[in-house]
Amino acid sequence: MPYSHLNQLLDKRFERLSPELQRAARWVQAHPAELGLQSMRQSALAAGVAPATMTRLARALGLDSFDAMRRPSKLAFAASVDPANQAASAAPTRQVTENFDRLAQAQAANLDSVLSRNTAVQLQAAAQAILAAREVLFLGLRGSFSTAYHLYYTCDWLRANTRLATDAGGAWADQLLALRASDLLVVVSQAPYTRQTVEAVQQAHDRGVPVLTLTDSSLSPLARLAQQTLLFDTTSPSFFHSMTGALALAETLVECVAEQGGAAVLQRLTQRQQGLQQAKAYWDKKPSRQE
Repeated sequence: MPYSHLNQLLDKRFERLSPELQRAARWVQAHPAELGLQSMRQSALAAGVAPATMTRLARALGLDSFDAMRRPSKLAFAASVDPANQAASAAPTRQVTENFDRLAQAQAANLDSVLSRNTAVQLQAAAQAILAAREVLFLGLRGSFSTAYHLYYTCDWLRANTRLATDAGGAWADQLLALRASDLLVVVSQAPYTRQTVEAVQQAHDRGVPVLTLTDSSLSPLARLAQQTLLFDTTSPSFFHSMTGALALAETLVECVAEQGGAAVLQRLTQRQQGLQQAKAYWDKKPSRQE
């Protein structure tokens, strides 16, 4: 069993362990080298538990004995000090590190694009449009769906009459047709632009429905049809676009909505929080039973 599997077992079964076994599990996970080198008695002493607790922990993890639990640590430690293994793994490790560095740099640049490509005036105007609309419909398909959903979910905490454009029952056209000139369609998309998204924006534009778009280019078909446009970068060294900039822009926009919403937003936030607390929407951990 590789050491990573032992860590997975500890994580997966930790909540079901008694407080005494959890104390031993924390020590085992935090001291892999000592676990592989020390006896059961020495490890138990270092963890502040009885030696028998180490055996019970191993069995709680589905292992036969303490030796079976510490064997992955022994093997991992031996591999770490073997020069041949170090040389063999050095090149792939460097490559992975370089790939991560390139991705991290691209993500940082995408974050910077939120402020470099949008002015405070533009962000405030977009926030005002969301607050002033009778109803707001949020639309994002394929890779943009998560950002559109995040916008919908957070804005629904701040104002009433928000909807997420979905097509679960084939009612895509109905949702768009329900929009009026006093409403707002908020759209998220980036190249390559989904055909259904472009057609939806074209339809809203033709019917006089205001459109606010979050997209990657001022030359995109969405930006040309929208009354307001906010921009983000999607640069990435991998095959997929990076959505870091889109999500950061969405969070910035919601922050502007919250700031400009005043007492009405504060009142809705309070009511939403109280309602969720009464409904016990969030998990509340119960005290662990004693061993």
